[in-house]
Amino acid sequence: MPAILKRAAAVFACCLPLLACGRQNTFVPPPPPKVGVAHPLRQKVTPYLEATGNTAAVNSVKLVARVQGFVQSIDYQDGAAVKKGTTLFVIEPEPYKLKVDEAKAALDGAKAQSVQSEAEFERQSALQQRQVSTQANLDKARAQRDLDQATVAQDEANLEQAQINYGYTRVMAPFDGTVTQRLVSIGELVGTNSATELASIIQLQPIWVNFTISERDVQTIRASMAEHGITTKDIVNKVPVEVALQTDRGFPYKGVIDYIAPDVDPSTGTLALRGVLANEDFRLLPGYYVRVHVPLRPIDALLVPEVAIGSSQSGRYVLTVDADGVVEQRSVTLGESFGALRVVETGLNPQDLVVVDGLLQATPGQKVQPEMQAIAPDAGAK
Repeated sequence: MPAILKRAAAVFACCLPLLACGRQNTFVPPPPPKVGVAHPLRQKVTPYLEATGNTAAVNSVKLVARVQGFVQSIDYQDGAAVKKGTTLFVIEPEPYKLKVDEAKAALDGAKAQSVQSEAEFERQSALQQRQVSTQANLDKARAQRDLDQATVAQDEANLEQAQINYGYTRVMAPFDGTVTQRLVSIGELVGTNSATELASIIQLQPIWVNFTISERDVQTIRASMAEHGITTKDIVNKVPVEVALQTDRGFPYKGVIDYIAPDVDPSTGTLALRGVLANEDFRLLPGYYVRVHVPLRPIDALLVPEVAIGSSQSGRYVLTVDADGVVEQRSVTLGESFGALRVVETGLNPQDLVVVDGLLQATPGQKVQPEMQAIAPDAGAK
C-alpha cells in the first residue's frame, strides 16, 4: 500500500470516536410477542363413566352323565356351535328302555286290579244298603279299593321315573351355544359313582360385561338422578353401555345396563354393574379384559385444547390474557377429554381469552399481543 494511503487510513480511524460522540444512544424495547388466544368453546357434551371389566357367558353349563352306562355315541364335533335340544351324547339306552316297558306293564296290571276292586266296593255298598251283606265285608272292599288305587299311583310314579332315566340316556344341549372338547370316549363307562363330566357348553350370544364404579361416582349419579326424577327402574335396560377390547380404537360394541347391585361393597367401596351385549359377530369371548364406557346425561360445558393446559406443583392451569394484554396464570379444575379438547369444570368464564398458540412466548405478568383464533368443535363430544 502506498504511504499516502496508509496515512489517510490512520487519520480516518482517529476521527471515528469523535463522530460517535456526537450521537445520543437510546434503547428501544422490542414489541410484545404475538400469541394466539380464543374464548373457551361452549358445547353440549356427553360425560361418561369409564371403567374396566370382564366379559362373562350368560349361560355356561357342565354336561354330566346322570345315569350309569357305556357311552354309545358322541354326536357333535369338538368346538361346534349347536342349537338347543341337539343330542350330544347317547349313553346305552336299552336297559333304561326295558325299565320303561316294565313300569308300563306294572301300571297296566295295577289299573286292572283297581277296576276290579272298585266294582267289588260298589257291589258291597249296594248289598249293605239292602242289608244283605255285613259292614265288615263293605269295609274290606273299601280298603282293597283304596289299596289298589294307591298301587296305581305308585306305579304311575315308577313309570315317570323310568321315563326320566331313559331321557337321561340322551345328553342334549340345554340352550344354543358352543360345546367344548369331549372328556370321554365312546365305550367308556360313565356315571358309576357320581355324575361324570362329559363336556361343557357355553352361550356366546348375548354376552355379559361385569364392571364396577367407585362410591364417589355412585353418589354423583344418584344425586343427578334425584335432581331429574330418575329411578333405578328407568336405568336398567335403558342406559347404554359401550365396550372395547384392548386392541380396539373407540368403543365398537354396544349394549345396555341390565343389572345394578343393590349395595356398595364395603371392602372395595365399589358398586357392581352388568351390561348385556348382542355379540352378533362373536368377537367377544368370556373372560376378556375390556374397557367400558357408560354415557350419562348431556351437559353444557366449556372446553379448551389440551395443548393449552399446563401443570405445576399447585395443580393444572391455563394462561389467560386480560384487557390490558397482560398474561395471567389461572388455576382450573378439569373434566373429561373429548378428542383434542378438555372440559374445564371451574376456573374459566366464557368471556376469558385463553392462550392456545405461542405458549412459550406467554409469561405470566408480561404483556403480549393477542391474536384471536377459534377453537374447532369436537364432533365426538355431542
